[in-house]
Amino acid sequence: MKRLIPCLEQDKVEIELILLIKTILTACKEISFRVGQGALSNVLGSTLDENIQGETQKKLDVISNQLLKDMLLESGKVRTIASEEEDYVVAATENAPYIVAFDPLDGSSNIDINGQIGTIFTIYRAKNDVAADSELQFAQKGSEQVCAGYVLYGPSTMLALTTGGPSRLYTLDKTQGCYLLTTEKLTIATDTQEFSVNMSNFHQWSAGFSDYINDLLLGESGVRAKKFNMRWNGAMVGDMHRVLSRGGIFCYPNDINKPEQPAKLRLLYEANPMAMLVENANGKAYTEHERILDILPSHIHQRVAVVMGSTNEVNKCLTYLK
Repeated sequence: MKRLIPCLEQDKVEIELILLIKTILTACKEISFRVGQGALSNVLGSTLDENIQGETQKKLDVISNQLLKDMLLESGKVRTIASEEEDYVVAATENAPYIVAFDPLDGSSNIDINGQIGTIFTIYRAKNDVAADSELQFAQKGSEQVCAGYVLYGPSTMLALTTGGPSRLYTLDKTQGCYLLTTEKLTIATDTQEFSVNMSNFHQWSAGFSDYINDLLLGESGVRAKKFNMRWNGAMVGDMHRVLSRGGIFCYPNDINKPEQPAKLRLLYEANPMAMLVENANGKAYTEHERILDILPSHIHQRVAVVMGSTNEVNKCLTYLK
């Protein structure tokens, strides 16, 4: 099996970007170890604090955020850092070539039950006409990402990564401490009979999205004339790993009862990197009305609705949302 670095070199990824990816993954190996230790390393449970999203922080959230931030600050490759757990961007190395945003531990509610969790990250080129301490560094469309990926902490630690070419899947060999290529090219099936959505939010959905889900639930006797299975992990990184691995559609629609903040998922830390992985694996990634990678962010914590996965099913869902 090929190691990660030779794969990146084969894809003609520039050396500075390779070194930055390596830095992120070194931090993720440490997070993987802490996750694996669980209660043995006193990382379970919540802190008394809330993050900028208004969510109670888990101890492991804070630890993971600090690990990533410290290693990126020391790398010399990053000009600006943005994290889901930080109120503002963090200036790093002046004139460094890249900026990095990340969700240090997606699926925090799964930590204490030993469920799937993961780290999601994205890399852009730094803007030379913008200060390092300005969030305008991240005023770039998702289509401008130079790298997107996630590390899934499950029974094995897995990395999904794209640097503009195919989305590839690697597995951490803990005996050697390196990531080995296990799927050379992820390909999402065009059609699917599997959907992922939080059904407890049904009373918050638009009429169009409710109609779409109801038609899926009717199965073979309904207008879709086939049985659909529902899967819900409680962590986007886990649900999207399943979609990338075997197809499906993942949906997190707007909440019509909260017009001031209708969406749940963050554009910069979650939607954009996942959208890049999905599109580079033959899938489609939209909000309820537009391609995710075409959105110019208005601020670093902007939220968007998400409909992504198997192309034909995403297209079908969007017809209900017009």
